[in-house]
Formats: sequence, C-alpha cells, structure tokens
Amino acid sequence: MKVLLGLGGRADGFDALEATLTRCHEAGDDLTVAVLDTASDEDPDSVAGTVRERVAESGVDADVRTLSGHPGSVLTELAEEEGFDRIVLGGGERTPLGKITLGEVAEFVLLNADVSVTLVR
Repeated sequence: MKVLLGLGGRADGFDALEATLTRCHEAGDDLTVAVLDTASDEDPDSVAGTVRERVAESGVDADVRTLSGHPGSVLTELAEEEGFDRIVLGGGERTPLGKITLGEVAEFVLLNADVSVTLVR
C-alpha cells in the first residue's frame, strides 16, 4: 500500500509519524512523509530534519519531502498525482462533550481527498 503521511510541527503529527512507521514496518507499506508548511512555530526544514532522523532510526525506507502552499491542497494534489492509497494525518481532539474537533488541514483533506484518510489521535 502506498501511504502518504502529512505533518506539520505539532505533537499530533509526530504521534502519527510513530504510528505510521510502526504500521509500515509491520505491513511493508511504501511510505512518503510530506512535511507541510503550517501555522506552527516550527520551521519546515527543521521538522523535515527531525522526521528524517526518526525514519532512519526506525529502519523504514521512506521518502521525506517538504511541501509549500496551502497544506490541505498540496497534500491532496500529491496523493492524487502519485497514486497514493491512503493519507494519514495526526489530529482530532475531543471536546468535553465527546465530539471530535478537527483542525483546518485535517478537515480540508477529509472533505477533498479522493483516497482514504486515516486520522491518528
């Protein structure tokens, strides 16, 4: 399975990275990590460096790319253009009443992607 993981500099993205690396190691999935230029305080190049280090430590062979532009748009476009089977994102917080709230990028991808989307919480 071709998996595209999108992450910015937030903790939920790194949680999704860990879960996805574990899954790819077990299932033999083909992984591409897209570092997105989000509104986080983290520099995308710094995030990409951290991701490359973690990928190397995991033993999973993955391509790490830095994308610029509207994060949701560039992620869905990449998934469509390169034939990915699934997009993985971190996100989805629960409100005190138990409802899930989504960030802007996760909501955009869920509403616009033509492939399956997995949210890691």
